[in-house]
Amino acid sequence: MSKDFSEIDINVLKKFNQPGPRYTSYPTAPLFSQEFTAEDFTREIISTNAGANASDISLYFHFPFCESLCYFCGCNMLVSRDRSLIREYNDYLKKEIDNLAPHISKKRKVAQMHWGGGTPSYLYPEEICDIGNYIRAKFNFSEDLEASVEIDPRGLTFEHLKAFRECGFNRVSMGVQDFNPEVQKAINRIQPEDITRQTVEWTRELGFKSVNLDLIYGLPFQTLEEFNKTVAKVIDISPDRIAVFNYAHVPWLKKHQVLIPEDKLPSPDERLNILKQTIESLTKAGYEYIGMDHFAKPTDELAIAQKQNTLYRNFQGYSTKAGCDVYAFGMSAISQFQNIYAQNLKMNKEYYARVEKGEAATNVGYRLTKDDHIRRETISNLMCHLQIDKRRIEAKFGIVFDEYFADDLKKLDVFIADGLLTRDAEKIAVKGAGKLIVRNVAMCFDAYLEKMTKGKPVFSKTV
Repeated sequence: MSKDFSEIDINVLKKFNQPGPRYTSYPTAPLFSQEFTAEDFTREIISTNAGANASDISLYFHFPFCESLCYFCGCNMLVSRDRSLIREYNDYLKKEIDNLAPHISKKRKVAQMHWGGGTPSYLYPEEICDIGNYIRAKFNFSEDLEASVEIDPRGLTFEHLKAFRECGFNRVSMGVQDFNPEVQKAINRIQPEDITRQTVEWTRELGFKSVNLDLIYGLPFQTLEEFNKTVAKVIDISPDRIAVFNYAHVPWLKKHQVLIPEDKLPSPDERLNILKQTIESLTKAGYEYIGMDHFAKPTDELAIAQKQNTLYRNFQGYSTKAGCDVYAFGMSAISQFQNIYAQNLKMNKEYYARVEKGEAATNVGYRLTKDDHIRRETISNLMCHLQIDKRRIEAKFGIVFDEYFADDLKKLDVFIADGLLTRDAEKIAVKGAGKLIVRNVAMCFDAYLEKMTKGKPVFSKTV
């Protein structure tokens, strides 16, 4: 087991297990508002494409449809078996591309593309090729494109994966959650182990560079012993990356989660012991802890980027493509530029109506202040590199770090006292098992946290 996790103290984790953001952005999505309009977003697109040295771009496409409902799901999705609705959505996705693509300089190359959902692989192979080719024709793609897609092994065929490969995809991510049939039944996601193994074999055969498997702990009927069996099987499958998510039971936000038998959820102690055992098993098997919920083989690009301090984090998770403006298409999709965030309308009919007008589908957004930029950089350093280089922050923003964050630094004392953090004149560094509560450390630098959480549940727990 990695020395970083050789002395995980469950009592310490319990102490810090409180609601907090995942920091896929800063400021976080609850701060987005309708004061930021579609016109604001369009103006930002035009201004950021006017310069001669504009960055590469990243494309995100949201495909919301699923064949059935997974009770644990927290995504913006639609359950439907009506293929005409999927064709209609794809047509509007093309229209949105037509509305925005003319404003994006052809000199800017697409360095990264991601299809998420919902279930992108719920499309038929010919639909994958149709929309994939349409996108390829509208943008200028880099030769070393990183292209990833979320897939569901259930109902997947070799032809689906072949279609994705022909469209330029070289990475896939798929959910496993848990191989235990009792757990699968309780969350309404029956996915036998053999179809997961078959899917991974197909991806290898087709030459995909990277495979990620998702696990979720904290689901109904999970036990320490049984979940360890799932982890052992996943290690045997040998994906390049593994994500181990904490199930966020938030039925006040996701109404369908009332279908989860709450009295069958593992206790807080059991959840933390499952996490501890999973980390021990993965690190013993050679996987490196990247951050948050993610593990990767030492040869994976994420692990290499972390060692080289080039790791980046956005709404699609960890990435090696820092500095790209993210253009997001589809209902609820979130674009991210240097100075703004813009989220599309979440309901399909409202999204269609806006796209039909030829306008940006923006529903809410946010423009960053100077303080936001300083804090975003600081929090991003923690989330990606597990440390803050004070001098680098000072040089970039013209501040004296300890003076600027004087009040925030006091909040770090509790982590230092528990041996989870070190602080000196040059750096703040997360230590050992403190990596598991890096969200809590980042929260110390969040200027809006108290305002967002006052009197209402907003975030899932951090561990």
